Amino acid sequence: MAEALALAERGLYTTTPNPRVGALVVRDGVVVGRGFHERAGGAHAEIAALVDAGARARGATVYVTLEPCSHHGRTPPCTHALAAAGVARVVAAMADPNPLARHGAERLRAAGIAVDLGLMESEARELNIGFVSRLDRGRPWVRLKIAATLDGRTALAGGESQWITGAAAREDGHRWRARACAILTGIGTVKDDDPRLTVRAVATPRQPLKVLVDSKLEALPGAKLFESGRTLVAAAVADREKIARLAERGAEVLVLPNAAGKVDLVALMGELAKRELNEIHVEAGTKLNGSLVAAGVVDELLVYLAPSLVGDSGRGMFNLSAPASLDARTRLSLREVTRVGEDVRIIARLAS
Repeated sequence: MAEALALAERGLYTTTPNPRVGALVVRDGVVVGRGFHERAGGAHAEIAALVDAGARARGATVYVTLEPCSHHGRTPPCTHALAAAGVARVVAAMADPNPLARHGAERLRAAGIAVDLGLMESEARELNIGFVSRLDRGRPWVRLKIAATLDGRTALAGGESQWITGAAAREDGHRWRARACAILTGIGTVKDDDPRLTVRAVATPRQPLKVLVDSKLEALPGAKLFESGRTLVAAAVADREKIARLAERGAEVLVLPNAAGKVDLVALMGELAKRELNEIHVEAGTKLNGSLVAAGVVDELLVYLAPSLVGDSGRGMFNLSAPASLDARTRLSLREVTRVGEDVRIIARLAS
């Protein structure tokens, strides 16, 4: 199963909106077939592994990182192919959260195939944490990336931030961009930095959707954000003239106001889930970072800390209201602390 999970990781940047899945066909203790799901519409991992195994699949055990599908989607059901190949047993890491596909184990057992679920389940869920989040919770997994000094400053008072962290950390950040379905930022960052929001430091076969939170539609059509790829602008006002100008640049505008005249961030995440986006990578400023956390839509922090100090005049990580007491503070659970070049990468999750 560990090898199947390693195969699944080969689809890390390509499978969206589908899950990342790997499969092995094993007969008499020998791997006779390997496969992974590469992209939506392409062969599922089980099919690729069965093709690789050929006639040797009969009587074999199939290890797969996700319960085989039992429905007609972009491709035929994997359960049919497994039964037709004559496999004796299927070991799946986790049940499929998709209600259309979660009867795979039941269908396989009905066909006389032994099925076991749960081997290395936590690892499989981590690999597809966004897919699971979208199916189980109706919203994507939101990962908020921050580059800061050791005293928690993300920029100078005037907004200068390039570059706080070193080249290795910036390249690592692009890997996290590449695995996401969308990169989200705010109008403040666009005004300060005029970012492209593309994956450049690592090779990738696709560019994530760009999402701009711009309540008043202040973005200029000439911003680099609109130069390439797809961009979705979330606004709180339905200004037809501004919307038309952005449409000329290929952007789509989604109007989602809340009672305060800002973008309804919870509703935005629901809309992104409807568009089958699994993981959202946030690179924003202090205000939007704080608003996202306050709205309860951030799941994970990806923080790069540089060995430097800026002082109290610099910009912080989050614009958040002070808690009434320490017990009311936002709590995190540390998942990882790693040295990346000259900087430190911290992955922490918000307590659910």
